[in-house]
Amino acid sequence: MASPHTRMIPGASASHFLAALLCLSLSGCGTLPGPGHSDFSYKNMPVADGSAAAGEGNNVLFQGKPLMLSGMGIKVGDKLRDVKLTQTDLSMVPINDTKGKGKVRIISIVPSLDTKVCEQQTHYLSEKNMGLDRMVELITISIDTPFAQKRFAEEAKITNVTFLSDFRAADFGKAHGLLLKDPHLLSRALLVVDKDNKVRYLQITPELAQLPDLEEAFRFARKLVTAS
Repeated sequence: MASPHTRMIPGASASHFLAALLCLSLSGCGTLPGPGHSDFSYKNMPVADGSAAAGEGNNVLFQGKPLMLSGMGIKVGDKLRDVKLTQTDLSMVPINDTKGKGKVRIISIVPSLDTKVCEQQTHYLSEKNMGLDRMVELITISIDTPFAQKRFAEEAKITNVTFLSDFRAADFGKAHGLLLKDPHLLSRALLVVDKDNKVRYLQITPELAQLPDLEEAFRFARKLVTAS
């Protein structure tokens, strides 16, 4: 998986990014009903090919503009750094001590649940895993507040995903090299973690506006479950 090579383009400020991100929340074309959630319409959105690299000195693109990543990068073979995240009931939990401890876990990381790409990524994780949720823990992490995550889950009728917030100090993002310095959001990524908390699959979308390859993550997680 290759890391994209880009140069910094002036003007990629937080205000520009957030304005564009809000525009994305209104975009999309084509529909495909989701099983069990007929009120959600899946859009025809591009799926990222390959992965960026995590950590300081690397970047991802947003509509062609590079955004710098911050923190110590993580890679396949590393163990998750045991930082704490906030649950929707406002209690804190170490990432290595969630309710799926001892199981394979799929961790879906999104910039903001209030955008269409992140919304679809989370619905897909919940609804399209073909029964994998009975064997692994599905987790979504974002910098959205726990209140916003709880509201999203209730409105989307999603009950099989653990929502964790990195809103306090972005410790998870910093510890894994997935924090976007400006505008202080998490990059879009997918991790498959084995029962020993080792990262076995990692994709960081090189273009933030694209979906990660959830089907590939599902296949990888299923192989780990079968092998264990």
